[in-house]
Amino acid sequence: MSIKPLIPESKLPSLGTTIFTRMSALAQQHNAINLSQGFPDFDGPRYLQERLAYHVAQGANQYAPMTGVQPLREAIADKTAELYGHYPDPTSDITVTAGATEALYAAITALVRPGDEVVCFDPSYDSYAPAVQLAGGVLKRQALQPPHFRVDWAHFASLLSEHTRLVILNTPHNPSATVWQKEDFAALWQAIAEREIYVLSDEVYEHICFAKEGHASVLAHPQLRERAIAVSSFGKTFHMTGWKVGYCVAPAALSAELRKVHQYLTFAVNTPAQLAIADMLRSQPTHYRELPAFYQARRDRFVQALANSRFEILPCEGTYFLLADYSAISDMDDVSFCQWLTTEVGVAAIPLSVFCADPFPHKLIRLCFAKQEATLLAAAEKLAAI
Repeated sequence: MSIKPLIPESKLPSLGTTIFTRMSALAQQHNAINLSQGFPDFDGPRYLQERLAYHVAQGANQYAPMTGVQPLREAIADKTAELYGHYPDPTSDITVTAGATEALYAAITALVRPGDEVVCFDPSYDSYAPAVQLAGGVLKRQALQPPHFRVDWAHFASLLSEHTRLVILNTPHNPSATVWQKEDFAALWQAIAEREIYVLSDEVYEHICFAKEGHASVLAHPQLRERAIAVSSFGKTFHMTGWKVGYCVAPAALSAELRKVHQYLTFAVNTPAQLAIADMLRSQPTHYRELPAFYQARRDRFVQALANSRFEILPCEGTYFLLADYSAISDMDDVSFCQWLTTEVGVAAIPLSVFCADPFPHKLIRLCFAKQEATLLAAAEKLAAI
């Protein structure tokens, strides 16, 4: 007697393997230079590695407190005060999470109820929509147009309704490499001030911002931060994406709801890694202060190396991504072009259309420059030869 296997009805029937995984696998298969997935090909600070080994050797190998180890939460509070003029309570306002993705999921799950509307801006990071869908929310997307990807605030206001519960923003923005300005946060507050709407501000690239005035954070806006959850990532800051340590900053009432989800999702985050990062923030704060210059040098070198190519390079105000317009090279759609680029040219990139729900007619690809100079120059040589 054969037993028919049980196949559950999918809660996310339209989702498959992410484009990042597919492009990285294709790059490996064809021995292509991988500028698709957003991770460095160089290691993080030696001091941070040494402090991890130290805390492991000292026996810090059991569960951390659910909210994060106290030294790290205190260091985050001090860093936040230094950068944004706001000192969050380390006990009630800061939660350490298993990377920024867990923070985003926990925040959305805590705030969004069945039938609630959530507004985000396309192109948007691919983890937002599934989390909203699993929470029973309805995602309303505002399309941003290249090359500047600025928010049309009149159109934004037209998307709001009595059912709007949450706005998700991302600055510096992946994938467009643009940044919000203080005026954008002022416009957001004006639009939602009289409504019961919360804000989820994805700021994982906060220290990779090239704007002269620096990173504009929701935490620097006195009114918005009272109804906002700001999310950041130590993986991006310290070139250690595999450590998967992130955090949320939010008022006590919002943090309490987020923690209800977090405690049953991961409960706690890697103990020795948290202690090592706390040491790094205290002993070597110059690392995150110098990160803009560190990545701007790589950006400028890569752009210079692509100057004689047929790609049109869009402005990059933040993150470690560049957008390249290939209109002068091919009529292929962006997914097909990225596949061709990987298999035939030997460079893997990400098509921008995968970040959008509506058709994206622009011929744009995303290239990651969080790479060693030799890697970037080798990739640029291949791209310039097309």
